[in-house]
Amino acid sequence: MDIIEAVEAILEYGETCDHCLGRFFGKRSFGLTNEERGRALRITREIVANVPHQEPEHGSCWICGGELSRTDLWAAKVVEALAGIEFSTFLIGTKVPPLVAESEEMVWSDLSLHDPEPMKAEMNREVGKAVSTLAGKTADLKRPDVVVILDLAEEAVEVQVNPIFFTGRYMKYERGIPQTHWDCRACRGAGCERCNFTGKQYADSVEELIGRPVVEAFDGENAILHGAGREDIDARMLGSGRPFVMEVEAPRKRSVDLAALEEEINRSAGGRVAVHLAGWADRKTVQSLKSDKAHKKYRILVETDGPVAPDEFRAALDQLKGVTIRQRTPTRVSHRRADLVRERQVLDIGCTGRQDDGYWVEVVGEAGLYIKELVSGDGGRTQPSLAQILGRTASVVSLDVVLVKTANEYGE
Repeated sequence: MDIIEAVEAILEYGETCDHCLGRFFGKRSFGLTNEERGRALRITREIVANVPHQEPEHGSCWICGGELSRTDLWAAKVVEALAGIEFSTFLIGTKVPPLVAESEEMVWSDLSLHDPEPMKAEMNREVGKAVSTLAGKTADLKRPDVVVILDLAEEAVEVQVNPIFFTGRYMKYERGIPQTHWDCRACRGAGCERCNFTGKQYADSVEELIGRPVVEAFDGENAILHGAGREDIDARMLGSGRPFVMEVEAPRKRSVDLAALEEEINRSAGGRVAVHLAGWADRKTVQSLKSDKAHKKYRILVETDGPVAPDEFRAALDQLKGVTIRQRTPTRVSHRRADLVRERQVLDIGCTGRQDDGYWVEVVGEAGLYIKELVSGDGGRTQPSLAQILGRTASVVSLDVVLVKTANEYGE
């Protein structure tokens, strides 16, 4: 079947607009819109058949129902829906009614057409071009700031504001603050007397202390902290801090001064938490942060059941240096983590001084090494341990994280 025969066959289905007629051959030739292509095909068919020219009746197309002639109206709806949202790039998507999709697919199949363009593709492109002209913004198929969905059946516009990301390091100077929000264990976030109807197990978290000014600055819906690992709730995070990426959901503002935001976060946290913001990030940065396991240096205060001579204590630490430790999931976290045996290496360990009946120790552990259990042995679940080597009870009474480095930063 040649093109003119195909045009004749298409028009026999019913009144067809130039947009849809052109779409059935949308991948043939270049430099034409589908409307121009359809009009040229219509006129060519009329010349070949030697029949009078007849314009299609406006809005009566049996396939699109005239929607493809209303792209300017849809563009105006989009611009109105985006009012008050700061964005530089956008992407248009279209929900085509099932009957429309079935109608065009039926023609493709019946006539064995090889070069059609779906209605969805033309709507996305033509409305996108009109929005770009009206709003002075740029269409971006890969990483748009906003995605706008045209729902043709409902004659509605749905706006999805993509998140924005920035990266930095945080310090936690106060014990008793979890890294992220914890729902109340009793009510699971619903609110009860035990949590004073807040729905939270702890009044604050690092995520919330950083996130509150972030949400306000970006006029977002929520802020999610992605950390390079996490410290225990009773541990401080000192030194240069822990790497993190903050994800801001549905931000209505995007051009935020990170230096000013850093200052506001540190002011509002009241010395409990502090941050240093490094720059903008994206979803790939989060994936990299999570996959590149971080090694940590801990400063701990160790106490033993009875006095231990300094030489004996240091000798016991030397027996742990460079050793691979077998750790069964600690008793203290077994209620929320799988019961497994993990092997982690002690990269470095040493005594840095004494305090009363205890010793200050610095430990650099491979990602995932449980430090408290490295000292106590956890009833034999961690082997070897400092308590096992000393032959007496040992425990961590104070723990701070003083350095977090990725494996790459350690040169591995």
